Amino acid sequence: MTGSTFSRDELVDAFAGFEATVGRAAATRDWDPWVDQYTDDVTYVEHAAGTMHGREQVRPWIWKTMENFPGSYMTSFPSLWTVYDEATGRVLCELDNPMRDPGDGTIISATNISIVTYAGDGKWRRQEDVYNPLRFVAATVKWCGKAEELGTLPDEAAAWMAKFGGMT
Repeated sequence: MTGSTFSRDELVDAFAGFEATVGRAAATRDWDPWVDQYTDDVTYVEHAAGTMHGREQVRPWIWKTMENFPGSYMTSFPSLWTVYDEATGRVLCELDNPMRDPGDGTIISATNISIVTYAGDGKWRRQEDVYNPLRFVAATVKWCGKAEELGTLPDEAAAWMAKFGGMT
């Protein structure tokens, strides 16, 4: 796509709104406002889960992902850096995915690159998340090991470890 009609200021403001909404979703565990920022016909490319077409395909995936371990233990999704490309209406960023403190103040996280394409009026028409799933598995295994060592490993994390912990 070329010839975007969105200025840098509009992209910056729209992405600040996107991040604020995602931050509130993480704090409240209500994922609908996050999904509602996408257009009805959004294309969401998630390399491990596949490509979803339309907001109502994205919605159950986000709810399932974020309400089950390890997503349910991710506390926020702040961008570490951001690039605004006015020519394409895209925002590229590296997102951190920190997990909750296992009990001793340790912060364990993994990052991904997200590319979101703005549609105007506070809506996003495309998102692609680029990352190595094995880095997320390794971070989750590390978190589980620390929680087990501290005696704070919840049953759902222990079940996840039994199923996926040997993948690193």
